[in-house]
Amino acid sequence: MLLQCRSLFMGEVNSLPIDTELDFSQVEYQGICPITEPVRVVGAITVRAGVVQLAAKATFVYHGRCDRCLSAFERTYDVPLDHILVATLEDEENDDYILLDQYQLDLADLTMADILLELPYKSLCREDCRGLCPLCGKNLNEGLCGCSHKSVDPRLAVLGQLLE
Repeated sequence: MLLQCRSLFMGEVNSLPIDTELDFSQVEYQGICPITEPVRVVGAITVRAGVVQLAAKATFVYHGRCDRCLSAFERTYDVPLDHILVATLEDEENDDYILLDQYQLDLADLTMADILLELPYKSLCREDCRGLCPLCGKNLNEGLCGCSHKSVDPRLAVLGQLLE
């Protein structure tokens, strides 16, 4: 979605409201497409003291699988979109500003980049997820499995036979 920002830079208007939904259902993250519902972006692009600033929030539901227990889960995220927009930039390597091409802002690309930076590297259904039993595969969040987790170093197993 391209937003025309020329009127902001030329001083014709002081604010450009944003209230839209973006479709990221085809975007893949960690082998899945976790954002199946539209992402709602609400905010505004404003001019204050000659500085054009984007201040918005992207709200979406993340559908994922826990990396420890493989259970499906949903989590709602609110990602802030706070950027300073410029029409020209001397040092294009500067990440502090968003350089617009012909006064156009690609809101979908910027929103997706901010969302990907906000998502956790490790997806967990909850912070204290206990995962799966390495022996039987039972989900340990549902209760203990009854497996004997007594492990013996195979190099010392011969010494254990002496005690029998």
